[in-house]
Parts: sequence; structure tokens; C-alpha cells
Amino acid sequence: MGDVSERERKILVAVDEGEESLYALSWCLRNVISQNSKDTLILLYARPPRPIYTAMDGTGYLFSADIMATMERHSRDVAAAIVEKAKKLCKDLNNVKVETRVESGDARDVICEMVEKLGADVLVMGCHGYGPIKRALIGSVSNHCARIVKCPILIVKKPKDSAA
Repeated sequence: MGDVSERERKILVAVDEGEESLYALSWCLRNVISQNSKDTLILLYARPPRPIYTAMDGTGYLFSADIMATMERHSRDVAAAIVEKAKKLCKDLNNVKVETRVESGDARDVICEMVEKLGADVLVMGCHGYGPIKRALIGSVSNHCARIVKCPILIVKKPKDSAA
């Protein structure tokens, strides 16, 4: 069957602004990635979809084109900062290729689509540990992905007392 480290694996790590996802990434770097492997690490950030505003909102306030452009720019800056922070964690990897992807849309859909499209061998995600009410309202991204994706999925829980 050959040595596992000889196989080129695509490891997709979903990152967001939460420290849970960065913890999951650093856990993955310590426990999943082997230094001399031919692994490709893909850092994926799902940028929230741009809200669709009618020309006027409920208060009759008109959103001008430059306000819309400013909001779009801010969203791009946030995405760049998150991806940059995640890439910094990977700076000591030797033979592992690190790729980054920023896709727009609902995180649940984006992550599942990219696993399929990129042919990921494993999906790594953090767990936000929302309470039952918040989870019922917004739904758990990791639960959704675990039901949909066909590859193994690794959900990393951040220890409560950990400052990492």
C-alpha cells in the first residue's frame, strides 16, 4: 500500500475570524500535517455574502454607491486579514504547499462546495461551541458540513481553559 506520507493529500482548513478556527489550524499543523509530506494545505475563508439592499432601506435612507463600495472594501480587507493571520501560522512548514482561497457566500455552502471542487482528502474545522439556542438559530456549520461532505472531517474543539 505504500507509505502514507508519499501520497499527496489536499487538506482543506476552514478559517474565519474566530479563534476556534485558528486553534483548529494550529492543531492540524501539529497533528495532521507531516513535515516532509507532499501535502497541500488549503486555507479557505468564506466571505459573508454581500447583503442585498434595495435602493432604500426601511427608514427611507438611500445607500449611495460609495457607501456600498466602502462596505465591499471593508469586507475584502477583513478577508485579507483573516487569511494573512492563518498564513502566518503556516510559515514554518517546509515541503507543504500552502494555498489560500476566499469565496463569497454562506460558510456552510462554500465549504461543502470547495471540498467537492478541490477534491479535498480531509476537511479540518474549528467548533465554535455555541449554546443550544444560538446553534438552533444559526445552525452549526460543522454539523452541516459533516452531513454533506464525502471526505473525512476533523472538527477540532478548542479547550475551554486554553489561551492558545
